Amino acid sequence: MISLDVTKTNQAIRELISRTKNPRHRFLLMAYDRHRNLEMAGRYEELFAPDMMVQQPVYHLHANGLRVKLTGQEDIKELYRVWGETNQSVFYTEKESVTVSDHFVSSMVVGYHQVSGRSLFENKILSYLPAVIARFLLNQSFGRRSFKGNENSMYLYKSTFFMVWPYDDRGRLLGENIWEPEPANAEISKLAPADVLATREAGRLLAPLIKPLPSLDEMLSGGVDANEHVPRTAFRRSALPY
Repeated sequence: MISLDVTKTNQAIRELISRTKNPRHRFLLMAYDRHRNLEMAGRYEELFAPDMMVQQPVYHLHANGLRVKLTGQEDIKELYRVWGETNQSVFYTEKESVTVSDHFVSSMVVGYHQVSGRSLFENKILSYLPAVIARFLLNQSFGRRSFKGNENSMYLYKSTFFMVWPYDDRGRLLGENIWEPEPANAEISKLAPADVLATREAGRLLAPLIKPLPSLDEMLSGGVDANEHVPRTAFRRSALPY
């Protein structure tokens, strides 16, 4: 038995915020924390606020069988939409190490992604195809707005992931670089329907942790009490079998 708690997915980030004195670094960590919580809560539209993300972000995803490059807000928004509508926006962390510098946040995490059986099958196929063909098929998948997740075939995909998220001078996300170095070592466990955390429920649990992002200028000038923007864990997800 292990305890999976979506409100603790970002615990390592919050702990680092509490120890970080550099105001720019604190701002980037706060943006990183907010982004991940909004994503898991299914509130993906808020990720594209002009103070959070540039107009032409670039995502490189080499994990969960995917190996694609997404460019521009439209494609990236479609990925988040599909995940949110099919309860695949939920992530848990077992162990995470986070670092921050002036222009990026990086993370090494042993974590879990709640995924559908369909996604596992399709991503496995995509992983064997040339990148240009895989990209085309992924676009086709985005277009299937009738795609509905089957909660009776949901899984936890456990693996080690490395992430580097770059930011511009204004603290806006430039993109995501995510890769899984040893996909052959991934562990997949089927979830009972009652143990599937719906995106809507994740949003309810995470709502107290999603704080407004102060402006970077206010942070740098010392005009913001950053402690007011550091969320505290308030809920607990029940234990799930593993």
